Amino acid sequence: MVERLPLWKKWMYALGQLGWSLTSFAIGNALVYFYMPPEGVNFPQYITRGAVWAGLTIVGLALGTSRLFDAITDPIVATMSDRSKLKLGRRRGFLAISVLPFALFSFLPFFPPSASYTINTIWLFATVIAFYWFMTMYVTPFFAWMSELGHDPDERLGLSTMISITWALGYVLGTQIYLFQTVLEKRGFEPVKAFQTVTVLYGLIGFIFMLLPVIFIDERRYCEQHTVNEGSLESIVNAFKEKHFAVFVIQDLLYWIGLTGISLGLVYYITVLLKLPKEQASQVQLIMFLLSFLFYVPVNFLAKKFGKKKVLMVGFIIFALNFAFAAVLGKLNMSPYAQSYIVGVLAAIPLAIFGILPNAMVADIAEAHGRKTGNYKAGVFFGARTFMQKMGQTIAGLVFPSIYILGSNQVNEFGLRISAIISLTLMILGYIVMLFYNEKEILKTLGIKVTAQEN
Repeated sequence: MVERLPLWKKWMYALGQLGWSLTSFAIGNALVYFYMPPEGVNFPQYITRGAVWAGLTIVGLALGTSRLFDAITDPIVATMSDRSKLKLGRRRGFLAISVLPFALFSFLPFFPPSASYTINTIWLFATVIAFYWFMTMYVTPFFAWMSELGHDPDERLGLSTMISITWALGYVLGTQIYLFQTVLEKRGFEPVKAFQTVTVLYGLIGFIFMLLPVIFIDERRYCEQHTVNEGSLESIVNAFKEKHFAVFVIQDLLYWIGLTGISLGLVYYITVLLKLPKEQASQVQLIMFLLSFLFYVPVNFLAKKFGKKKVLMVGFIIFALNFAFAAVLGKLNMSPYAQSYIVGVLAAIPLAIFGILPNAMVADIAEAHGRKTGNYKAGVFFGARTFMQKMGQTIAGLVFPSIYILGSNQVNEFGLRISAIISLTLMILGYIVMLFYNEKEILKTLGIKVTAQEN
């Protein structure tokens, strides 16, 4: 019988999440900022900034194309990982192969090589696509590993909480990118060099943390050696046929479209709607994620008492309220700083909820499916989940930059308010979809007693 992972090794696993969270921050959240900087940020123009085709921008097309590629490759990497015979293990081996190029390509897109817009556009597309390929090779097996390192729902919820904490720590550090840029500027760096230096440091620090689970966790010692008896395509199709999983990924798609639109636009909400300096965006994000830590223990308690489904639905309600508030930023009779902090405070609770529960829910679905069918394919379930998640990010990355510039060729107030209303609508739809998720049936398959509150 396999051993349970000691607590300190659970933290080594979780710190890998801190690494990839930090490594992926700049491209996921600041690529638009770098190539379409807000007024007052003196970056050179490397590519065409306005709409180039059907109202879409080059940076929006780059984000959309790369995220679409990323989404398509998720299930492919997942099936490769499920069937892997690598000596280090089917999850650990993939992490070891991908960690260095993942870190390198996290900052290369911010180093356009030419004065030519065409060459820089090609560079942008090529490096961002490469980044997402190696990110998928690390992240998809990493999440699937959680299902196998956790041997029951409570242990998986515990691991999900730990990686949520470390993800948030990495993200919080990532949000300070604008503050660190300003610090370096005050030390004599040109704005673009200051920003590029921060992205390189993020890649280096992230690389070190991503190595920790590879170094310290022996997969064969702590994980059951399951097999998959389906073909690659069959395995993916059957995952989406799982009724519980189908409902889950639809709500996840809606959530990620809405959240990504807000994440890409936050620096503009601060600078355009509230007329505050860009550093305030870092402050808001820092408060947002630090406050979310306060809710990690309550979220665990409430999820165990009332079920993950009900708590997740509360998260949708609170996010919807927050996006409604974002739509009227700058129109209220209160300090702009106070308005920015309200956005951060309102977001803290749902960020804790969505940071912890979805991964634990997918792990439970994968385990229940394995017990029913004999095919333990956590990689495919997590790959299929991230496929839908990244489809949401793809749609947001493609569309929201164009929404931000509605009515003109630059980011403007009207477009930003529309983007917040769209995110509000998506949260409401996500809540409705979750009404059809049958958590009780999953827990029964896992042999867990269902309380009245979870029915």
